[in-house]
Amino acid sequence: MAARNKVWLGMPRRFETKVMAALVFVPVVLTQTPARAYDLPYDPYPWCAQYSGDGGGGSNCGFLTFEQCRADVSGIGGFCVHNQFYNPGYASAGRVNKKRRY
Repeated sequence: MAARNKVWLGMPRRFETKVMAALVFVPVVLTQTPARAYDLPYDPYPWCAQYSGDGGGGSNCGFLTFEQCRADVSGIGGFCVHNQFYNPGYASAGRVNKKRRY
């Protein structure tokens, strides 16, 4: 009977325990890894057009200036808002490493 407790379907119990631990541990580690904000894509356009209309409207965040946005919505209805995903610092930073002076 002692041999029966050590082997389950031809595999030792230690192997089964390691597999179960990996199945629990790996998803926990992957779900706890945070995404860094600066690695996420950004939107380089500061203005969005919010269209109104019978079809429920829509949006277009492809305008560099407020005037471009206003010209687009004029005559068709809508308004312009700031793009909430606009990040001017990241787009223009160039990621230059500067040496620190002490």
